[in-house]
Amino acid sequence: MHEDDESEGEESHTMFMLRGGGVVPTDKAMQPAQASVQGPALTAAVLVVDDSRTLRRLLIRALADIGISNVTEAANGREGLELVNSKEFDLVLLDVEMPELDGLQALQAIKADPLTRSLPVIVVSGAEQFENAVRCIEMGAEDFLPKPFNPVLLRARVMSSLEKKRLRDLERVRFAELQYEKELLQLEKEKSEHLLLNILPRAIADRLKGGERTIADSHAQVTVLFADLVGFTQLSTRTAPQDLVNLLNEVFSHFDRLAERHGLEKIKTIGDNYMLVGGLPLPRADHAVAVAEMALDMMEDVARINAKHQRQISLRIGINTGPVVAGVIGRKKFTYDLWGDTVNLASRMESAGMPNAIHVSPSTHAALAGRYELSERGLVACKGVGDITTYFLTGRR
Repeated sequence: MHEDDESEGEESHTMFMLRGGGVVPTDKAMQPAQASVQGPALTAAVLVVDDSRTLRRLLIRALADIGISNVTEAANGREGLELVNSKEFDLVLLDVEMPELDGLQALQAIKADPLTRSLPVIVVSGAEQFENAVRCIEMGAEDFLPKPFNPVLLRARVMSSLEKKRLRDLERVRFAELQYEKELLQLEKEKSEHLLLNILPRAIADRLKGGERTIADSHAQVTVLFADLVGFTQLSTRTAPQDLVNLLNEVFSHFDRLAERHGLEKIKTIGDNYMLVGGLPLPRADHAVAVAEMALDMMEDVARINAKHQRQISLRIGINTGPVVAGVIGRKKFTYDLWGDTVNLASRMESAGMPNAIHVSPSTHAALAGRYELSERGLVACKGVGDITTYFLTGRR
């Protein structure tokens, strides 16, 4: 015990602590890097904790000699911990024995806190306390400085600790930057995948991402639906463009939700024409039933939209069942499309149909018979096919 230390404690202890424990904001984390270029001591903030005023003054003077002027002092371990938790430091020097809270306890508290555990601590201890100093190193202290301390050794260990702190801060900043870049890449990937799924069925998109360059599949039995908004062209001549687009978007958005609900695949829209299919890209036995349900729901949706907007939109639907070829065409703008006589006849069913009616082919009639109300229309001339007997789907049984 020194005579001039009686008011400050029974044992002398010293602690220095690096600033910026845990994840440090980029601007603060870069400050140590600037310090190392110009000399780490120029901007380093140091905390000296010791119950001996004389030893604190000696350490502060020695630190000033190596260019460290931003020094805060604490008279005991508890006061030092309070400062550590309220301010930022670049280094802490810690003696082993102090009143109220000794060096081991203070170091343990620092290393237990995620915000301060990465801060370097130099233990300052007398030769007789060497065993405790070793324990401190095992607990995570950066280095050990024996008392009475040597100025040259002090300088070497302080500058080494500051440099290690700077490198760790740079590593944390780089890691944070890499994590941020990784998150950005993941967001871009999710955005790209979302856009791709707006164009292609998931199963087809997965095959493209898997490396397939040419996708063309034959499907033995699917059901194709075409729907057209009757009189929409005439409506466009007397409706403001914005109102027209909003109305069309509302109708087709309703159709999209219905297609998703019934597990059907929207193929495309062309003007005021809407095309979808049931039974691909993943086969399902009830594709005709699912499309019939979709068609009936579409009629109900258009009736509700008419009532809402005081419109007289009519919907004409054509459905056909049979084999198709489905595949992806294009390089810059992918398109998933269908080809074959089944598609052509479905289109004929729509164009030869009637407003507010669901016109179905013989093959679709056969798939739905017994489950739905179907009325025979009679012979209808279809280009490329000839005269065939067609039917109207009027409701559920």
